Amino acid sequence: MKVVAAILAAGRGERFGADKTQVLLGDRPVWRWSYDAYRSHPSVDSVALIGSPENLEGLKKAAPDALFHCAGGRDRRESSRIAVEMTPPEFDVVLLHDAARPFVSPKMITDVIEAIARSGAAAPGIPITDTVKRKLPKGLETVDRSALFTVQTPQGARRELLLQAHREAAHEVTDDLGLLEAIGIVPEIVPGEPENIKITTPEDVARWKANQRLGEVRTGMGYDVHPFSGDPLRPMFLGGIEFPGVIGLEGHSDADVLLHAAVDALLGAAGMGDIGQHFPNDDPRWRNAPSTHFLRHAATLLKDAGWRIQNLDMTVIAEHPKVMSHAETIRRHVAHTLEVEPSRVNLKATTNERLGFIGRGEGIAALATATIAKP
Repeated sequence: MKVVAAILAAGRGERFGADKTQVLLGDRPVWRWSYDAYRSHPSVDSVALIGSPENLEGLKKAAPDALFHCAGGRDRRESSRIAVEMTPPEFDVVLLHDAARPFVSPKMITDVIEAIARSGAAAPGIPITDTVKRKLPKGLETVDRSALFTVQTPQGARRELLLQAHREAAHEVTDDLGLLEAIGIVPEIVPGEPENIKITTPEDVARWKANQRLGEVRTGMGYDVHPFSGDPLRPMFLGGIEFPGVIGLEGHSDADVLLHAAVDALLGAAGMGDIGQHFPNDDPRWRNAPSTHFLRHAATLLKDAGWRIQNLDMTVIAEHPKVMSHAETIRRHVAHTLEVEPSRVNLKATTNERLGFIGRGEGIAALATATIAKP
């Protein structure tokens, strides 16, 4: 199943008073947050951008790797239709996402894609918890809220169903699910997330910036070192990526020195000990175990404790192998494992200038610094 995510950034922003998708949140415009989230997701094959005529050239320059860029229509339905029709037929599934929802999570993307595989169409929804009343000519009526929910994006379906819906749905609708419902399709609703907010007014941006200033921020450091193995058949893993043809490092697990340093940095920032406490090197369960498992475990511990990973900066110190040719692959692997945007993960490499055991080519060391926050 081949998947494309179309980011809809063609709105005029009447309520916002400007093009809200271009407003900066931190170091990125609003549209870039969701674009990066989909681009780094392993189940999304390509990402497309649908912009307004005014911002289209800027989108092309900022994201030249998009599958395609095109101008949207006068309303959401027309922009959605253009995105679906522009999608090449080799793509089975189209996800349509509002660029004004910058905080979509990898889990939500996965849930929607899996639901589309089961049901043909899907979107995230959040049950309504407030009391809902309907205004009538002679008073108010309390509405049963047990079957009500608000719908978020991504909204998606098999491409042929969306094409059919745009051809046949006659009445006006406010979202893509409405088009599908009009032709008899019953989309599956997966759990939405409160964090997946829509930026609608300037107050939403101000609220986000205030949340970033509040809360606690911590930093942790990790360091690890491993010698090269005496076994010429032992594989080399760095950053979760295998380096073919390179003799691996000696250690109880796969001896991925870079991920071990990263795990210690994350655990240290949260005050949760170190990798040896969680995965003792005398426990046979972890013999030759992939260190990606350790990194995922650390990320889960932090998430369960309410911490968000803001940044992970890693450094490899080695005479060989050459690491930076694999830097982008390592960054994406680490980001996917931590469920963060690739822009939050950095990798550097340096030699030891032929000094010491590293300079003699006897082993590799790694450093990592992690910053975490609890809003």
